[in-house]
Amino acid sequence: MKSYLVGVVLASMLTAIPFGFVATRTLPPTQTLVVIAIAAVAQVVVHLRYFLHLDLKSSSQDKLIAFCFAAIVLFVLVGGTIWIMLIGSRTA
Repeated sequence: MKSYLVGVVLASMLTAIPFGFVATRTLPPTQTLVVIAIAAVAQVVVHLRYFLHLDLKSSSQDKLIAFCFAAIVLFVLVGGTIWIMLIGSRTA
């Protein structure tokens, strides 16, 4: 139960911080995007560690496969989003 509570608190903070920067517009847009990206990656790590209980210490092959799958999905989502944003900005 403690692991889930820590995960909820961390995930909530990693959601609130970028939301606060966007709502108050305290940073320039480029820096705000960097904060959002860092918080998103950190939140994926929090979800993997505290909710899915995946860590690199375990020798279980199933956990390693799940971690690799999550890394690939993260790479595709982030890479695809950046690619679409760059192509969209060139055609606009």
